[in-house]
Amino acid sequence: MNKEVVIIDGIEYVRKDQKAKKRNGMEYCIVRTYSAGVFAGYVESREGQEVVMRGARRIYYWDGAATLSQLAIDGTTKPQNCKFPEAVDIVTLLQAIEIIPCTEKAQKSIEEVSIWKI
Repeated sequence: MNKEVVIIDGIEYVRKDQKAKKRNGMEYCIVRTYSAGVFAGYVESREGQEVVMRGARRIYYWDGAATLSQLAIDGTTKPQNCKFPEAVDIVTLLQAIEIIPCTEKAQKSIEEVSIWKI
C-alpha cells in the first residue's frame, strides 16, 4: 500500500506534506478536459469548468503509470516513452472534468521528461 495516499470511501487523498511545491500560490496539478486532452502545470484559476494554467505541459502520451491518478502521485517510471511537449506560459482550458493535485515526486518526474517534438 502506498503510504503517501489514504483512501476513504473510495476517494484517494494525498498527504499534505507530499504535495508539490506551489509557485506564487498556484498548485501543480494534472487537469483532464473533455476534448482538449490532459495538461500538467500550475492552476492559476478555476471558474466552473474553465481552468487557467501556467507553465503547462500537454500530457500527449504517458507510460509508466496505469492512470492519471498514479501519474499525479508517483510520476512516470518510463519517461523515455512519454510524449510531453514543451510547456506553454499560459493556457485556458474549457470543459475541465478532473483536477488532480500532484505530489512533489510526480511533479519532478513530469518536469524531467524530455521535450517531445517532431
